Amino acid sequence: EDQNLFDTVQAVGMELCPELGITIPVGKDSMSMRTAWEQNGEQKAVTAPLSLVITAFAPVLDVRKTVTPEISAFDKNLLVFVDLAAGKQRLGGSILAQTCNQMGVDAPDVVSSELLKAFFNAQQTCLGAGLIKAYHDRSDGGLFVTLAEMAFAGRTGLVVDLDGLGSDPLAVLFNEELGMVVQVAAPRTAALLQRFADAGIGSLVTRLGTLSGDDAITLRHGGAILFSDSREQLQRLWSETSYRIQALRDNPACAEQEFDALLGDDPGLSASLSFDPAADIAAPYVGRTRPRVAVLREQGVNSQVEMAAAFHLAGFEAVDVHMSDILAGRTSLEAFQGLVACGGFSYGDVLGAGEGWAKTILFNSRARDQFETFFNREETFTLGVCNGCQMVSNLKSLIPGAGHWPRFVRNLSEQFEARFSLVRIEDSPSVLLAGMAGSHMPIAVAHGEGRAEFADAEGLARLEDSGTAAIRFIDNQLRVTETYPANPNGSPGGITGISSLDGRVTIMMPHPERVFRTVTNSWHPDDWGPWSPWMRLFRNARCFVD
Repeated sequence: EDQNLFDTVQAVGMELCPELGITIPVGKDSMSMRTAWEQNGEQKAVTAPLSLVITAFAPVLDVRKTVTPEISAFDKNLLVFVDLAAGKQRLGGSILAQTCNQMGVDAPDVVSSELLKAFFNAQQTCLGAGLIKAYHDRSDGGLFVTLAEMAFAGRTGLVVDLDGLGSDPLAVLFNEELGMVVQVAAPRTAALLQRFADAGIGSLVTRLGTLSGDDAITLRHGGAILFSDSREQLQRLWSETSYRIQALRDNPACAEQEFDALLGDDPGLSASLSFDPAADIAAPYVGRTRPRVAVLREQGVNSQVEMAAAFHLAGFEAVDVHMSDILAGRTSLEAFQGLVACGGFSYGDVLGAGEGWAKTILFNSRARDQFETFFNREETFTLGVCNGCQMVSNLKSLIPGAGHWPRFVRNLSEQFEARFSLVRIEDSPSVLLAGMAGSHMPIAVAHGEGRAEFADAEGLARLEDSGTAAIRFIDNQLRVTETYPANPNGSPGGITGISSLDGRVTIMMPHPERVFRTVTNSWHPDDWGPWSPWMRLFRNARCFVD
C-alpha cells in the first residue's frame, strides 16, 4: 500500500498536474486508511484499499454557459463522441469486468495530457459559441451508460451507430476511458467539428446518432441492430437499486411513488405566467427613500444574504437583524415596514426548530410585544420562508387573520428534501403575490419539516374556505398533487404557501430568494430575461409599502 501511495502521488502530483499546468494546494496521506488492534494476544489489522478522489475547482466566467447531460428534444440534432483514449478500449477495473467477477489487466489511463488540454480548450470555445446543447462523460460506466443517462435526463429515445468505434461491441460500450458525448444542432455541426480540428483533435471526433421518436434506445453495429429496448424500462432498471434502498431507509410509500413516476409520459418542468416578469412595477419608486425591511435570522439560519439582495434590488434598505438584537433591546421593529424570517437550520435543525425559534419570542415579553405591535401595524408586511415559515406559523396567535393556519411538521418522506419543484400561484389576499395568480413556475425547495398539519379535517376546510391558500405544489401535468416527489413534503392539497386574511403576512416553504435571478434556476424557459418571475414578489412588497 505504501508503494501504491507513492506511485499515485508521483503520477498525479509530479507528472499529470504539472503537465496540465494546475496545482493541488494541500495534500496529505488520506488515501490509505489502516487500523490495528490486539485481541486475545493476537495482533490484528485491517487496511482499506487504496483510493484517490480529487475535487478540483476553477473560476467560471459565465455560469449561463453551463451544460448538463439533459438532451434537448429539438429537430435536426446530432450526438457527437470525442474519444480522448485515441482508440484504446481497456476494460480493467470496469463495471463490466466486475459484474463478471473479474478485475481485468489493463485499466484506463490518460493517454496524453496534451489531448486532454486540447479538448478542454476546444470545448470551452464551443460552449462560448453556444454550440453544445448537452454534455456527458463516459468514464463512469462506459459509453452505453453515458448514452442511457442522457436519454433518461431528456426523457427521449436514441438511435446510435457504433460503426467506426471498434469491432468488439462490449469493449466499445463498456470501456471507461476518457471520452465525452455532446449534443449539437445539426446545422452547427460543421462549426463544432472545425473547432475540434483547430485544436488538433479532429480525428478523435465521431458522429454517433440522433434522437428517436419512439422512446427506445437502439444501438446499431455492423449494419444490424445490436440492442434495442424501451427507454422507460431501462430507466426503471437503472433506478431500481436506489428505489430498493430508499424503500428501506425512507417512507416506502413515497419511494414507490417516485419509482412509479418513471412510468408513462412526463412532459417535464414548464412555466406559464399571468404577468410579464420583465416589467419592473417598482420602477416608479426608484430615487425615493428606501423603506427598511428587517432580514431576521437566528442561530443557524441561512439564505439571509440572498434575501437581502432581492429586497435591495426591489428598492428596500435591507437590515440584518439577529434575534439577539431584539431580545437585548438593541433593535426595535418599530423602525421597519417589512419583516422577513429567513430559512435554514435554526438551532442545528433539530426537530421543531422553527417552533423553538417562535418560543423565544412568545416567552419573552419584550420580543412578544414588539412582534405583536408590528403585525398589527396596517402599513407593514411579513414574509416567512422555510424555517422562517415554520417559525411565523407558530406566532399565529399574534397575527391578525392567521388563526386558521396549520403547523409545519416532518416531511412525509421522512427525509430532508432539496428539489426544484413546480408550484402554482393561487388567487389569494397575499400582497406579495399580487398579480401573479394563475401562474405556474418552478422554485427551489429545501426543508425537512414542510408538511402542513391541521388539527382535523375541519381545520383544512377552514383554510380552503378562507381563500388564503396562496401556493400549491403541482405535478408536471399541472395538477395539484399530494404525490411524492412532485409534492416533496406531503402537504394536503399541495399547500405550500399561505396568507393571512388581510394578505399582509405570507408564509411559504419554497425559497423565492434563491431563484429571483434567472441564472440561478437550474432550468428555465429560454425567453426569460435576467429576472425570474419570483422577482415580482419582492417588487410587490415595494409597491405595497409606498
